[in-house]
Amino acid sequence: MHTSAFISRAALVAGAFAAFLVSTQAPARAEDAKPPMPGVISTSGEGVALAAPDMAVISLTVLREAETARQALNANNAAMAQVLEAMKAEGVAERDLQTGGFSIQPRWVYPEAKDNHREPPSIVGYTVNNTLTLRIRDLAKLGSILDTSVSLGVNQGGNILFTNDDQDSLRDAARVDAIAKAKAKAEQMTEALGVSLGRITQISESSHGGAPMPMMRAEMAMAAKVADEVPVAAGESEYRITVNVTWEIDQ
Repeated sequence: MHTSAFISRAALVAGAFAAFLVSTQAPARAEDAKPPMPGVISTSGEGVALAAPDMAVISLTVLREAETARQALNANNAAMAQVLEAMKAEGVAERDLQTGGFSIQPRWVYPEAKDNHREPPSIVGYTVNNTLTLRIRDLAKLGSILDTSVSLGVNQGGNILFTNDDQDSLRDAARVDAIAKAKAKAEQMTEALGVSLGRITQISESSHGGAPMPMMRAEMAMAAKVADEVPVAAGESEYRITVNVTWEIDQ
């Protein structure tokens, strides 16, 4: 009897301990569980802003050759000085004139080999290049400026870049357009699904190229003499920005 009573008490203690373990390991109540993460929707929109250019950037190069570097430099300096004075007379401001490149290079001659013998190369002259970069804010004068520069000795150049002085406002307009398109897409999708847009969780933007869409370029063909004012067509500047937006979905 004594042994049987001891076993009964031991069984009661073990049962109580097991019940204690069950109670401490019971799952959390439903109201204590974390709510599921909301669904999200992501859309993108590309905004475009168009504007007539109000400024042109051009490069004008004076190249001169002579037997000595000094002679080539003197000839180049004289021609470039005339070009600079003419540009100022055309109304181009000092801040819009900038030397964009300068170089002095020897001109080498490499004789043909005769009887398996080749003479060493020799310098037969020198070339001096001086490049002037201009910002032209009055596009009505562009053709006249090109004509005048050639008449004064500019014999290399080109890469006319039409652009806008206030690019920030145009980018702002493209950005607003992009956001409106992205939101319209998202609203169309949520309406079809019977849900609504929640808070924005992420937004980013990207533009195409260094400047939004490189502005129209025109190559300038420099001739020895131009009889009439150079015809130019400015076209239209185009700025593009893409915006990516992510919303939470309210269900």
